[in-house]
Amino acid sequence: MLALVCTPLLATTVAHADNLDFSLVNKTGYVISEIYVSSASTSDWEDDVMGSDVLGKNESVDIEFEKGSKGCKWDMKVVYDDGEEAVWENLNLCSISKVSLRYDRKKGDTWAELK
Repeated sequence: MLALVCTPLLATTVAHADNLDFSLVNKTGYVISEIYVSSASTSDWEDDVMGSDVLGKNESVDIEFEKGSKGCKWDMKVVYDDGEEAVWENLNLCSISKVSLRYDRKKGDTWAELK
């Protein structure tokens, strides 16, 4: 259902109302070993879109959906190389072209900046 295309940090994609594709940028300072994206209407996570790859610090990846993927609301889970997880629910991918993940070490907070 999802395809993974690694791109340089400066590459971006443009989202249209019918396009769910987005760029994911890792600004957390940690390596992300797994990324899951699934429809918000299901309780099951899809396959790890990274496969055997990882998303290093300050790297980005384009996450592309197959034609015919339906619905704008999607959930995303990332798993860091130390096993810690972060989850975002009900992301409106019809209006998002870039997701930048950030982490505040002092507060222990992870958040996503959506564009």
